[in-house]
Amino acid sequence: MAGRRALGRGFGWLWAAFAVSSYGTWLGFGAFPLIAVVVLHSGPAQVAALAAAGRAVGAAVAVPLGPWVEFRRKRPVMVATDLVRCAALISVPAAYALGLLGFAHLLLVSVVVASADITFRAASGAYLKALVPRDDLLIANGRLESTSWTASVVGPPLGGAAIGLLGPVTTVLVDACSYLLSALGIRAIGGTEPRPARTGAARLRAGDLLAGWRHLLTHPVLRPLFCNALLVNGLIMAGEPLMAVLLLGRLGFTPWQYGLVFAVPCVGGLVGSRLAHPLARRFGRHRVLVASGALRACWPVGLAFVRPGVAGMVLVVGVQLGLVTCCGVFNPLLATYRLDHTASDRVARTLSAWSVGTSAAIAAVTALWGLLAAALGPRTAIACAGVLLLATPLLLPRRERAPEPASASVDGQAAELAP
Repeated sequence: MAGRRALGRGFGWLWAAFAVSSYGTWLGFGAFPLIAVVVLHSGPAQVAALAAAGRAVGAAVAVPLGPWVEFRRKRPVMVATDLVRCAALISVPAAYALGLLGFAHLLLVSVVVASADITFRAASGAYLKALVPRDDLLIANGRLESTSWTASVVGPPLGGAAIGLLGPVTTVLVDACSYLLSALGIRAIGGTEPRPARTGAARLRAGDLLAGWRHLLTHPVLRPLFCNALLVNGLIMAGEPLMAVLLLGRLGFTPWQYGLVFAVPCVGGLVGSRLAHPLARRFGRHRVLVASGALRACWPVGLAFVRPGVAGMVLVVGVQLGLVTCCGVFNPLLATYRLDHTASDRVARTLSAWSVGTSAAIAAVTALWGLLAAALGPRTAIACAGVLLLATPLLLPRRERAPEPASASVDGQAAELAP
């Protein structure tokens, strides 16, 4: 079966590194909002500002990094960003142990981690395109997506239990260690990675900074997908800190309950990611992309009706199950579309521009929704985001387009990357 196709030792190590960092990240799910609420006693506006400012400044810092990554070997960049994230996160439990942890410290760490995240995604996407044949990209992205959802099932409840038993910064330390292990896994891939050829000036130019943005905003398929992603990600993620305030504060959920209601539905993401390839093979990638992209916008409005107790937990689980199942189908198709419609010599810049744009959109919408929640309450703000999401399917592309011609150097790069 195609879904069980061997993709090589190099992808195996990349997949393992991705898995360990994903488990660490999901063990630390919501750690910063939780620390802000429980340890620093922050309100809705501050919690939203923490999420928004970290993403906004991180995106600004990452703007020149995409073009810089394009002309560097990708594997050393991935290792370096893993180590940066490890060091930044370790500083949080260290400061907490010394009684020095404050809101500004959390904000600084969130900025560093956000900029490193964007840089890592740009490098890893370009590396994956060179490592895996084009026909196997959807399978590879499906495996990465299913791993992420598996981690999201296991991580939050374990993280909530660890916080309850060992303290509020425990999962941050585990997350930091996972990035160290990820760096070791990427280093173990081995093989020879060629230095990307560069024509023209040796220094970074303004055209390099804008190349990814130009490609996204002028491409007939990627432009509507990009605009859709800006709004959907912004509106969904804006509700995360507000849900933390609503559930952990006003509705009295415990940390393990908070983790549980967001972990159990992630089984749907695992199922969806496994279905993406067979559904695309049967009904066509474009049709499945548009259908799953439209359906994922229909669920979040239900979160506005959450109540205390078991009934509230059941409601959140049901809404999240529908949302993440649709996302599980949509995300690997989106990731494959981006790689298929981007030439190899501008993948890093395009993925960096995508990540910077979505991070900036999430930051802006999160900040705005924090103010809205402060004025009208978190429940009303969550309802407004859900209603606006219902209009986002209008931005999905209506027609299928032929993939971008691959660079002539791709096959040679794949051969050189093989151990």
